[in-house]
Amino acid sequence: MKNLQDRFCWYEAEGSGADFSPKERYQRIVEWAGQARGANPDAFDAVTAWLLEGGRWSDGEMAANRKLLMEEFFGRFLRQCKLLRAELTGLVPSGLVNMAVFDALDRLEEELTGATRADELKEAVEKVFHDFSSVRDREIRELFAGGITGHEGVDTVEVFGYINLLKDCDAGVQWTLFMPDVVEGQQKGFRMERFEYRKLPAMRFIGMEKDFSQDAPGLEALQRTLDAMEDYRSGFDYDVILLHHYGRGVDVENCHALWGRFMAADAPVPEGYTAVDFLPDSDGKSGMPYLSQFAYAEFAGDMDAMHGQEGFDCDAMYDVTRNTILAQNVAIPYPEKYWTAEAYLQGFQKGSTAYLFSVDR
Repeated sequence: MKNLQDRFCWYEAEGSGADFSPKERYQRIVEWAGQARGANPDAFDAVTAWLLEGGRWSDGEMAANRKLLMEEFFGRFLRQCKLLRAELTGLVPSGLVNMAVFDALDRLEEELTGATRADELKEAVEKVFHDFSSVRDREIRELFAGGITGHEGVDTVEVFGYINLLKDCDAGVQWTLFMPDVVEGQQKGFRMERFEYRKLPAMRFIGMEKDFSQDAPGLEALQRTLDAMEDYRSGFDYDVILLHHYGRGVDVENCHALWGRFMAADAPVPEGYTAVDFLPDSDGKSGMPYLSQFAYAEFAGDMDAMHGQEGFDCDAMYDVTRNTILAQNVAIPYPEKYWTAEAYLQGFQKGSTAYLFSVDR
C-alpha cells in the first residue's frame, strides 16, 4: 500500500514569507486538527487492515513495507510532532495555546518510538521494531495491528493493539487543539459554571434499573428507602441517574440507567435494588467495580438547552463535559471502566443540573 501515508491529514509548515498574526497562526493549527479528526481515524484503520495481511508478505515485500511503516509513516508523524511543537511553543507567549497539547505530543512521540506505556503490548512492539518480520507471527501481528475501531474510534475489537493506541494518541493531540472552541460553541442558552476532577473513596451505588419519569409514587418510594439509609451516606448525597454498559462498548451493550444514589462502600442493598461498586483505582479488569474517579460539571441556564439532544452525540451536558475532558488530555477509561451520571442537586423532581463523567488520572 504505497500511498498509505496519503490517507492521513498532515500538518504542513507555513509557506516562506507568510505573515500571519499569532491568532491567525493558531487558528490555522486548530483548523488542521479538526480536518485531521475527519480523516485520520479511517486512515489508521487502513494501516491496521494492511498490517493484518503481514502473514502473507514475501521477503521483498517485508523489507519494503518495513521502510514504508517506519520511515514514511512513523517517521512522518515524528516530524509532524516536531513541527507542531516548534510552532506551538512560539505561540505560547500569545496566551492562545491550550498547554495540554504538549503532554499529548509527548505521549504520541513516546509511543511512535516504540517505547509504549501499554504493558500488554510491550513485548509485541519491541519485537516488531527490532525485527519487522515478526509480523509473520499471528499473535504478534494482531497485538501490533489491533482491530478496526471505526470512524469514531469506539467500535469494539477482539484485540486492542499498538496501532489502535497510536490512533488514540493522535486523537489526543487534535482534541486539545480544537475542543476548547467546540466546548465554547456548544454552550448556547446555558453555561458550565463549575468543572473539576474528583477521586472519592470506595463507594456503592444503590438504585433501580427502571424509568421513574412517569412513576411519581414509585420514585417517592425509592427516595424514602434511600433517605432511611442515612448512616451509609457517601458524601456525594444527591439523587443520581447512573448510566453504564458493563464495561463493554456502546456498539455491543445497551445503556443501563439506574435511578438511585451513591452510598458508602459497605451499604446494605435493599431487596429489589441493584448495587454497583466503585473503587479509587483500577483492578485491571473490564466492568465493575468501576473507578470512583470522575469529572464533575455543574450547569446553569435554560433546562431545555442543557438537556437538548439535537446536534449532540448524546445531549448537551454530556457532550460539554466529555469534550472538556478531551480538551484537557485526561483519559476516559472507555470501554473498560466507562460510566456517566446525571446528578439532581435539588432532587429528582427538580431536574438534573450536574454531570459526572468517568476518568482515569
